[in-house]
Amino acid sequence: MEYIYAAMLLHKAGKEINEKNLTQVLTAAGVNVDTVRVKALVASLEEVDIEEAIKTAPTMMAPVAAPPTQAPAAEEKPKEEEKEKKEEEEKAKEEAALEGLGALFG
Repeated sequence: MEYIYAAMLLHKAGKEINEKNLTQVLTAAGVNVDTVRVKALVASLEEVDIEEAIKTAPTMMAPVAAPPTQAPAAEEKPKEEEKEKKEEEEKAKEEAALEGLGALFG
């Protein structure tokens, strides 16, 4: 994931996504750089329009849903169940975002 994040950072900064720049970003982040992975990522991104890919990735751009309003006190669930539900929702959102990233650079 660090490699994709580094590529996205370079893109956002308006820098060319090449082996040298990608290696520098990863090194600055404290990552042990695998040159084979760097070369593979650069090669796979050569023909990708990143802006277009971001626009077509709705899971990443979807607004976060507002939390539901509280029910009357008599119908409240135990706090433990609510906490588990929130954790599951957050995990599902994270997985959806990761799937979107996978499609972006797939």
